[in-house]
Amino acid sequence: MLRALEIRDLLIIDRLELAFQPGLNVLTGETGAGKSILLDALGFVLGWRGRAELVRAGAEQGEVTAVFHLPPGHAALAVLAEAGIEAEDELILRRINTADGRKTAWVNDRRASGEVLRALSDTLVELHGQHDDRGLLNPRGHRQILDAFAGVDLAPVKSAWSALSAARRAKAQAEAALEAARVEEDFLRHAVAELDKLNPEPGEEASLDARRRAMQGAEKIRSDIARAHVALSDQGAEAVLVDALRWLEGAADRAEGRLEGAIAALGRVLVELGEAQSGVEDCLSALDFNPMELEQIEERLFAIRALARKHNVLADDLGGFADDLRARLAVIDGGAGNLAALTTALVEAEARYTRAAEALTKTRLAAAKRLDKAMGAELAPLKMERAVFSTQINPIEAGPEGVDEVAFTVATNPGAPSGPLNKIASGGELSRFLLALKVCLAGNTPGLTMIFDEIDRGVGGATADAVGRRLAALASTAQVLVVTHSPQVAALGAHHWRVEKRVEKGMTLSTVTPLSPDQRTEEIARMLAGDTITPAARDAARALLG
Repeated sequence: MLRALEIRDLLIIDRLELAFQPGLNVLTGETGAGKSILLDALGFVLGWRGRAELVRAGAEQGEVTAVFHLPPGHAALAVLAEAGIEAEDELILRRINTADGRKTAWVNDRRASGEVLRALSDTLVELHGQHDDRGLLNPRGHRQILDAFAGVDLAPVKSAWSALSAARRAKAQAEAALEAARVEEDFLRHAVAELDKLNPEPGEEASLDARRRAMQGAEKIRSDIARAHVALSDQGAEAVLVDALRWLEGAADRAEGRLEGAIAALGRVLVELGEAQSGVEDCLSALDFNPMELEQIEERLFAIRALARKHNVLADDLGGFADDLRARLAVIDGGAGNLAALTTALVEAEARYTRAAEALTKTRLAAAKRLDKAMGAELAPLKMERAVFSTQINPIEAGPEGVDEVAFTVATNPGAPSGPLNKIASGGELSRFLLALKVCLAGNTPGLTMIFDEIDRGVGGATADAVGRRLAALASTAQVLVVTHSPQVAALGAHHWRVEKRVEKGMTLSTVTPLSPDQRTEEIARMLAGDTITPAARDAARALLG
């Protein structure tokens, strides 16, 4: 609900503060007093595209602030959440237009774009007038209006459509993958067989290369190590040292202890010599290999490297590459069965969507009959009892909102052919059709402020009274703002403002004044009588006010 509207330096308004109320809010005034400027100002703060020049002459900038009350669950809360703006039960929109045309907006003191303002606007305000009947003239809006009237839940159809679309994509992708795989089937089978036969393992290339290098190096150094082993064995140094030790031990008794150090040293040397022999023997054992083994290692190493080059992958990645090829072969080998399963899933998804769409169509057809009947009841008091309103439902290509095209048609005279609203109905008739629709849809848009701009133009007497009563009925479930020249409509308002112009220091300014009960009587009498208000006009005004 719109609680307050504050305007500064906009067009012919210097400063204006309005506090709107629930129910039917009426704005009246002479032609040219500035009633449309209020709508321009509200449209500006809501991000609507309107006049290019808004700043009051002589001012540096114009500013509009609008305050809305948001009940729990209001649709604007979702828009705020998506925009990352903290939501409260009060929503404050502020927008500035500088004299050079720059526009800046804030939502709850956070900078916001025009797109955010317009998204919020769709949930906050609905403007209707003789030249703003896009919801009626646009067939795309007719289905939405019918669904709102029927209270349709589109979730089942949308969910079924999403599942159907996913099933179609899955089948198409499987068919494309199977076709692509079949093109290279011969290559895949040959490559997988080749890789399976070799069965390379990660790290195997490096291991084989190291073993090959070790074997090749062993051939060059083994002969020298073998000669060293002979020199250290019992046929070489060891035999000489053993003989020397035996000779010294035999002479030790006669040497009076002078050989003890030498004998001990030779003992230690023989121990070290034994360790050296052991180390050399270990090395010889490690360097000992079968020449056939070297040949086998080289053959496997070269085969692994050749396959890696052939498939343009690293040798260590051959195993993973083979897994990829096997997976592509599995698409072929299991493709028929998988495709059959996907086809079954698609058929089931189509059946679910068809059931949901048919149920939705049935609901819309029943709602169309109720809407046509309700519209007939509403049009008669609006002096359109001869008009026949009809909701046409025709099949269209399936989509997330079903298979129905909805169009409102009308025949304004008996025997006349029916046709689209924008081709058959006049501007005044369109406005009354719109009002009747809004009454039929009352209660379906909680928390919405509806604005009717001179929707009663061109009607008077009982018809104007009927228009006013329907506006009052709408106001019982939503806030309604009405700009009107009809005293019958104005008299039914719960809250009344008068818009008028004044001239100060040679400058024309517009003001808006809330009216007391006595002032309302005078204003409605003026609307009835014109410039000269007679006692009879006042009596008529009091009668209208009840």
